[in-house]
Amino acid sequence: MINNTEIVVKRGSVRKRSRDGSRTSLTPARKKTTTDGQSQLTATKIEHYLEVTPEGNAPEYCSDNEDLFSGYDSILGDSSFMAKLDDAEQHVTQHKEVCARQSNENPDANYTHLKTAADTNGEGFTDSLLAICLKDDSFQDIPGSQVEFQEKVHEPSDGGHTSTPLGKNLREDHNPDAMNKTEDAQRGPKARRSMANAMKRAMLGNAATVSSSVAKIAQQQKKLLVTEEINVAMQTMQSISMETDLGPFFGLPSKVKDLINRLKGIEDLYDWQKTCLTLESVQQRRNLIYSLPTSGGKTLVAEILILKEILCRKNNALLILPYVSLVQEKVRGLASFGVELDFLVEEYAGSKGKFPPIKRRQKNSLYITTIEKGHSLVNSLIDTSRLDNIGLVVVDELHMLGDGSRGAVLEMTLAKVLHVSKSTQIIGMSATLGNVGDLQKFLKAENYSNDFRPVQLKEYVKLKDSIYEVDPKEEQCLKFSRLLNYKYSNSLKKMDPDHIVALVTEVIPSQSCLVFCPTKKNCENVAGMICKYLARDFLQHKEAEKATLLKELKDCGNGVLCPVLQKTVPYGLAYHHSGLTSDERRLVEEAYSAGTLCLLTCTSTLAAGVNLPARRVILRSPYIAMDFLRRSQYKQMVGRAGRAGIDSMGESILVLQEKDKIMAEKLLSAPMEKCYSNLLYDGGKGLLSLILSLIGLNVAQTLDQIRNFLSGTLLGVQQAHVCPERSLSEMAAQSVEALMEKALITFSPDHPDGSVLLITKLGRASFKGSVDLTYSDVLYRDLSKGLEGLLLNSFLHLVYLVTPYDMVSQCKPDWMIYFRQFTLLTPSEQKICAAVGVPESFVARKAAGQSVKKSQSVDTEVASRLYLALVLHALLKETDLWSVSERFQLTRGFVQTLLSSSSAFCSCVLHFAEELEEFWPFKALLVELTRRLTYCVQTELIPLMEVVGVMEARAKQLYNAGYKTLAHLANADPNDLVKSVENLSKRQANQIVASAKMLIQEKAEALQEEVDDLLTKPIDLPSVGS
Repeated sequence: MINNTEIVVKRGSVRKRSRDGSRTSLTPARKKTTTDGQSQLTATKIEHYLEVTPEGNAPEYCSDNEDLFSGYDSILGDSSFMAKLDDAEQHVTQHKEVCARQSNENPDANYTHLKTAADTNGEGFTDSLLAICLKDDSFQDIPGSQVEFQEKVHEPSDGGHTSTPLGKNLREDHNPDAMNKTEDAQRGPKARRSMANAMKRAMLGNAATVSSSVAKIAQQQKKLLVTEEINVAMQTMQSISMETDLGPFFGLPSKVKDLINRLKGIEDLYDWQKTCLTLESVQQRRNLIYSLPTSGGKTLVAEILILKEILCRKNNALLILPYVSLVQEKVRGLASFGVELDFLVEEYAGSKGKFPPIKRRQKNSLYITTIEKGHSLVNSLIDTSRLDNIGLVVVDELHMLGDGSRGAVLEMTLAKVLHVSKSTQIIGMSATLGNVGDLQKFLKAENYSNDFRPVQLKEYVKLKDSIYEVDPKEEQCLKFSRLLNYKYSNSLKKMDPDHIVALVTEVIPSQSCLVFCPTKKNCENVAGMICKYLARDFLQHKEAEKATLLKELKDCGNGVLCPVLQKTVPYGLAYHHSGLTSDERRLVEEAYSAGTLCLLTCTSTLAAGVNLPARRVILRSPYIAMDFLRRSQYKQMVGRAGRAGIDSMGESILVLQEKDKIMAEKLLSAPMEKCYSNLLYDGGKGLLSLILSLIGLNVAQTLDQIRNFLSGTLLGVQQAHVCPERSLSEMAAQSVEALMEKALITFSPDHPDGSVLLITKLGRASFKGSVDLTYSDVLYRDLSKGLEGLLLNSFLHLVYLVTPYDMVSQCKPDWMIYFRQFTLLTPSEQKICAAVGVPESFVARKAAGQSVKKSQSVDTEVASRLYLALVLHALLKETDLWSVSERFQLTRGFVQTLLSSSSAFCSCVLHFAEELEEFWPFKALLVELTRRLTYCVQTELIPLMEVVGVMEARAKQLYNAGYKTLAHLANADPNDLVKSVENLSKRQANQIVASAKMLIQEKAEALQEEVDDLLTKPIDLPSVGS
């Protein structure tokens, strides 16, 4: 009998046969191995593989040169397989001889013999014999496409015959004539052919007789394989070209991790931060919104993503922050990273920032901006076709999209980035929102949310002398916790009915506390009241440090110290609100962070500003001014409770009156507020500004294009809720009509049908200068009138022209002070006042309380604006904020706000004037005025005050110590600075040196770019005879 010899087809290591010479459209794509071991496709091969024969032109049969087992090692090249095949052939020969003998011995036996080679017209083997010897499981490892191919071939044809060598059953020919021929053939022996040759011929015969449908199936499968391989290769090539991992720290070098540890004191990331940084959306550079509670560590994730964009992808990045103070803090903090990692950190806040930004060839930049400056920056990049240079836009406090006019500006910025640059990624950081889905649709972003807090937070409510824990499971959200155990005298009960002293003395001075108050005045009163009832022991706590703080506060006030701070600081207390100067706020914040101060009474703005956590947070009242707290405001304040790495837990206490209990319960159980578009805020000013800039930037010039753009805004997503009575088309049409009435846009003369819109010169000046459209025509009239009689023997006339219109309503003139200051002016300056419309007689009558005749009446807006201009004029002459605020009976905080707003508006007026030829005299004049308003110090101190964080008092110290220029600071040794400058810490010295180095690098880069531009051969240089 025949031995059951099993031959297993296995994939050998024998080199494949070269098919280059006979490659067809059915040849699968193969990966080319490069020297670096990476698998990739060359452009030539990709083109070749894409040229697949269309299905309709499929060949009738496979090419006989084509290997149906392509992609697998040839079985004919496997020596072990061929040896087994020879073995099988010997078994066949022996079996044939045995059958012949048996037939001769017993010719009449009921026996059906196996067919020999002669039975198949000389092919040398039969289907059944190969099935017996090799068995079907010998080819189990063949590809799925070949299995399907076999099934098709094994289906009986019309003649009931198949030529495949892999038949499973013995197919006997039922044709009698054929049987006779077979018997006759058996009698005439023929030369035996090689089994290997016969098998190869059979396989080629199979390929030649395949039906066209089978060929199409094979072709489609190979086409899919080719397409898949090409897609994988292209994605690999694209990802390699877009980003190069530089190290093990989320694709960044280990140096970044070391810098974070050294400069921020962070040794490891939280688990949520690691998860967020490895999200697929982050890896694939898709837009992302991630939401966490306050103090959860959102900013660090954003900074790592920014560094990855700059260092790995070699793109610029834009970081948008809500407040100037946060921009300055972030510039200080990241300047050291820029110096170490060789990129630029550029500040865009107030009057700082260049539009468009300088185009750097050697280094990438991180632009840190306020919301307003970020919008102007994006406009300038679109105008110069450079927005694609921004690879990443990060927005902190994304929920500010719902914050009035500032939210409208932020929405405009993000909508333009989404529409113009498809390659720019947007990352939004936000507190938890009730309708984050709307923001996802707007930004086409994914969302990652986590309720992580580094320190556990417990929320409490105080009602009378009882403390209740906030528990959502309770019916009224409150669960009794404890009674206050503090002995109050009768006088203390009258002064402190809300037990604030008892609550704060449970934690201070060993731990820190924040007390949020509804008004600025209440902050000062509460701080003074607490000090009055504190024990004398508080004076001894960190006494030396507090004495140093008092001296610094006095120095920054040019020898004047706030009487409230003078009383509270010795006890370790201070107040914090916008009434302080920026110098005072910085000193108070640093002292609190260092532990010198243990308690701050503050307004709600501190919760949204710099990060100053506390062991306990007390909300003095559930009101901000006259408005009841919103859920988001409450969460932002209590979120400051708990200091990571210091406290095991944080706690908040909301002080309530009985009348506010019901509203407070609603506040504590209410869901998070929803964020809605503010483009229609204040009469739709945001929408008007957006459409004006779209036309000016050539982003949209027809009503259809404008409507299409609006559909991609947050307003477009929320239109049914925000403005259900009007469609986007109606909004667009009404806005265009309003802009035409203001002469800001017009119809294109090249299109008589009025389908194309163009911006006018006034319109271009308005959007380039980021001027509020409410005041654009007023500003134009004022500048035009100023040109008629511009007086330059004093700064007063120019100062009046750049006094912000929106500050007028915040200050009501004291007419006696007004008249007194008016009489101190020179005759030429009084002439300026009369020229703008405020004569001395009018001021005198108002000061005397007399009525003004209708014929002598003056526009009160103009008179109030001139009053503010006199304040600014006095500041420029004296540069002493304290004495000026005292002279005009204004808070020093308001005076400084007026100064910073004026410098920013002066920059806007400068850009406005640059777009209008008739205002050419203002260009040079306003550049110098902007510089003076920005710093408002003696001229020699201005270079030092360019450094972020260096205020007037510090600049004087540095100047007196011999550091008189930016180069001096950039090359200074921080240790020498600490020794030379009084009360300067090592951390502050390092930040000053790093910021100075960054500024030097920026200036040097700008000069180098200018040199390169001058020396570069123009590409449009005309050539004679060409």
